[in-house]
Amino acid sequence: MPDLHAPAAAPDASRLLAPIVRQVGQTVGEYRLIEEGDRVMVCLSGGKDSYTLLDALLHLQKKAPIDFEIVAVNLDQGQPGFPKDVLPRYLAELGVRHDLLTQDTYSVVKEKTPEGKTTCALCSRLRRGILYAHAREIGATKIALGHHRDDILETLFLNLFFGARLKAMPPKLQSDDGTNVVIRPLAFVAESEIIRYAQARAFPIIPCNLCGSQENLQRKVVGEMLRGWEREHPGRLNNVLRALTRVTPSHLLDRELFDFASLSVTPAEGDTAFDAETYPDREFMAGLGELNMLS
Repeated sequence: MPDLHAPAAAPDASRLLAPIVRQVGQTVGEYRLIEEGDRVMVCLSGGKDSYTLLDALLHLQKKAPIDFEIVAVNLDQGQPGFPKDVLPRYLAELGVRHDLLTQDTYSVVKEKTPEGKTTCALCSRLRRGILYAHAREIGATKIALGHHRDDILETLFLNLFFGARLKAMPPKLQSDDGTNVVIRPLAFVAESEIIRYAQARAFPIIPCNLCGSQENLQRKVVGEMLRGWEREHPGRLNNVLRALTRVTPSHLLDRELFDFASLSVTPAEGDTAFDAETYPDREFMAGLGELNMLS
């Protein structure tokens, strides 16, 4: 009897999924995203990221040494032309428990958002409220979102450039209402990996008529900047992401994060005033570039 919970992936898609699952498994373990007995509500938007997230978690569910449930949830927000039959058919064929919610937030967003302003903030807030409430109703212990590495880095630089804050999106956090735990299992997965896998799987993508139709979003501008960095300097984005896991509060300027006022001549344990230079020199970088060209 076939395993209904196994995504019907072609051999090429299976090969592309393997490194994604490895990264998801590592992130789940290191941040304790999923634990024994969890009921994980996977928010499925109909985009490549959430489809990939669902596949990765279904694969992990079969291999992990713990038992956890998966419930896929989609919110129909009333967008004109929304294909209501796509996700029910897809999820039924996959054999995944799923809930399909309907609430017209599209009209609210269009009515409340001034012409020329971005719809993302209000749309996201309304969507979160509905999904949080449903998670409580079904007894979900975790809410899984499809944000990946590039989303996290875009958020970091948006906050840096426009909000004057060092803030990104963590792999795990308490929800706004304090009653749910939100997890991002794809936090260390590059968008390029997801794109290749989604193309191989030929997911039935459902475009967004709100944020997807706005061409001048600063997030898109920052995304182009990051992709340009990666083209010119392969590996740079992983370095930036890794930096978020290796923070030294005493070498920043946040007085609430580190007690600068109480510093004395007694050195802080395990800290030094000047770190040794660990940056690669130009010859090393040039050699790295040549290796990347050959690979």
